[in-house]
Amino acid sequence: MSARLSAVIAFSVALLGPPQSSMAQEQITVYAAASLKNALDETNTAFTKTTGVKVVASYEASSALARQIEQGAPADIFISADLRWMDYVSEHKLIRPETRVNLLGNKLVLIAPANSRLDHLTIGQGFDLAKLAGDERIAVADVKAVPAGLYAKAALEKLGAWAAAEPKLAQAENVRATLAFVARGETPLGIVYETDAKVEPKVKVIGTFPDGSYPPVTYPVAATAGGGKASVERYLGFLRSGAARSIFEKYGFSVLTKPVS
Repeated sequence: MSARLSAVIAFSVALLGPPQSSMAQEQITVYAAASLKNALDETNTAFTKTTGVKVVASYEASSALARQIEQGAPADIFISADLRWMDYVSEHKLIRPETRVNLLGNKLVLIAPANSRLDHLTIGQGFDLAKLAGDERIAVADVKAVPAGLYAKAALEKLGAWAAAEPKLAQAENVRATLAFVARGETPLGIVYETDAKVEPKVKVIGTFPDGSYPPVTYPVAATAGGGKASVERYLGFLRSGAARSIFEKYGFSVLTKPVS
């Protein structure tokens, strides 16, 4: 090959750019409640396998994520563990309201370390959680802002257990940190979601808070105001697919939406 022909080919390649296979993979960023991590990681892997679109997920307390979005964090999608924080970003015009849907449900449970002698407790009106804890602490997510903590406080107030239990609470930054307190044996009791207990072999559920003692645990999802990529719409649709439903149900979530193709 002549030097002149080689130069022409090199110039042409420079104009066309790199081959398609070496170009950056399309991706979307999802901000999701900490309790979703295991189930959503698997769902995201399935989505990427189906579409080729990479999903970058950030997990934290819904309250923290909502604040980050408010401060300009580059999220395409927000999945909250309660309606309150989705309402917050909606009121600040940070989501596309037409994309909002209540996706999942969950339950609130009382957990103990797997080797605890406590088991099969009936939680009802007059349940004395403080007495059960004795001189120890009760792990719970931040009761002023984090959804799991807000649900827990509502349940304890409804059951008449709040006043005695409040001084014994060990409050964590999110529900997975709460789970870790109990898994490590740092507290003998904790209040988390049923799905959290399901993925941690070092804890066990010793009681379930009755329906009606706290607002239904609801996970709404929506595209952010900046989440206008076509792949965002595909992702939202995939979350409501039969494939995603199977994954969410495997991890213990209830699916609140009708399946879409």
